[in-house]
Amino acid sequence: MNKKTGNLEILFNPESVAVVGASNNPSKLGYHVMKSLTEGGFSGNIVPVNPGSSNVLGMRSYPSLARFPGPIDLAVVVLPARRVPMLFEECAEKGIRGIVLITAGFKEIDDPEGTRLHREIFRIAEKAGIPVIGPNTFGMINLHASLNASFTPEFSLIRPGNVALVSQSGGMSHLMGFLAQRTGLGFSKIVGLGNRLNIDFPEILSYLMDDPLTRVIVLYMEGIDRGRDLLEAAGRNRGRKPVIVYKTGSARVGDAASSSHTGSMAGSRDVYKGVFRQGGILQVKDTEELLDGAKALSRCPIPVGPNVAVLSGQAGPGMAACDLCEARGLKVVSFTEETQEKINACLPPLAIRTNPVDMGPAWYDSEAIHRIVGAVLKDESVHGILFLMMFASANRDALKGISPLLKDWKQRKPVIGCIVAPPGIWDEEIRDLEDSGALVNFSTPERAAAAMGILWNCGAVKAGSAGTEYDRGGEGCDTGVGKEEKR
Repeated sequence: MNKKTGNLEILFNPESVAVVGASNNPSKLGYHVMKSLTEGGFSGNIVPVNPGSSNVLGMRSYPSLARFPGPIDLAVVVLPARRVPMLFEECAEKGIRGIVLITAGFKEIDDPEGTRLHREIFRIAEKAGIPVIGPNTFGMINLHASLNASFTPEFSLIRPGNVALVSQSGGMSHLMGFLAQRTGLGFSKIVGLGNRLNIDFPEILSYLMDDPLTRVIVLYMEGIDRGRDLLEAAGRNRGRKPVIVYKTGSARVGDAASSSHTGSMAGSRDVYKGVFRQGGILQVKDTEELLDGAKALSRCPIPVGPNVAVLSGQAGPGMAACDLCEARGLKVVSFTEETQEKINACLPPLAIRTNPVDMGPAWYDSEAIHRIVGAVLKDESVHGILFLMMFASANRDALKGISPLLKDWKQRKPVIGCIVAPPGIWDEEIRDLEDSGALVNFSTPERAAAAMGILWNCGAVKAGSAGTEYDRGGEGCDTGVGKEEKR
């Protein structure tokens, strides 16, 4: 580990943070960075730096980094681009250990001066061994340290968790962060790489692999310039933690947009698939699947095999889930004779009692649901359970009957739900089940089945059994597991 990557730990866990360009003006980013740090609850020293003001948001401000008498670990910079090289020299002299460079106007602009500035600050940062997040970034957040080093105070409202999000786009970071707030998904860190001056996907991936507060790593990627380094980093850490990626910019228009957005090279779709395959990184098709996969991976065990049971209160959602299961390489498996007999005893003669089970005739009988689910949980031929239950007035107590069973089971095999009711009904029960680790819940049967597919495919990647064929025709995550199974 060199000095630069060694300083990453201090960058994410500083004892003191300077905001260079701090402002009392709400129209300036320096104002919002200060709000993020103060309202986010950061407990270390916050040092506003602004030569034109002696006080920012009620805190003493300093005209320069050098005038602050104590050490500073992290500098968050919101100065104009032309002033950044000199500021970097000051950071090096001050002994600052990390920089978040929010400023834009470097290699992403159509001007040679931007490229020149980019090269100059790269040289200074590399010589000093200072890791830099950005430039052209919204910032970064360490939820477990109450460190919101961004210009969006609302990021502090996100629940601390075990998913790390690394994004090349500030807009996508905001989208995923705000969606996560609505679903209760918790993050350990959110990192906006921006133009990736000297901290790129390879460095951040290696760091997060050793981060004890991160269990799942999710990437939003537009393009990379160091594919070989990413491949080496991913390969070196293959199987240690699940890594899933949503890559945009594969189409002609998106490719061009990526270049002007963060100055990156998007490149061939097939090349990226090859890199992800060799590195054991699971590729998903959109934002929704990225977040759903992260939620499932953060709270569920990896299934030991592809066999699933689909237990549905109504037939239609069960059929929709089965279609997705097959598309994602899962098998809707037959039950053992013992399990089938227990299910038969709970259902009338005309019910669909084999997998997928239509529990419809028993949906008003919480005890029957309890016995069916209990039998399937213990069936060793089943590796994961999809539990689908739509509300109707007569099944109001369905969750009360099954909750103790699922809580006691503690997901010894993954249980993914699609439990849906009008607002105010079952909300508390579902939240209680999720918070206790009994299951994860999604709003449609297709999303629930797709999440189970991601769990299985990540397990296959970890075991090294995926990777011979990646292209699924754009319908789902790319691992090749499904195609291999179908052959």
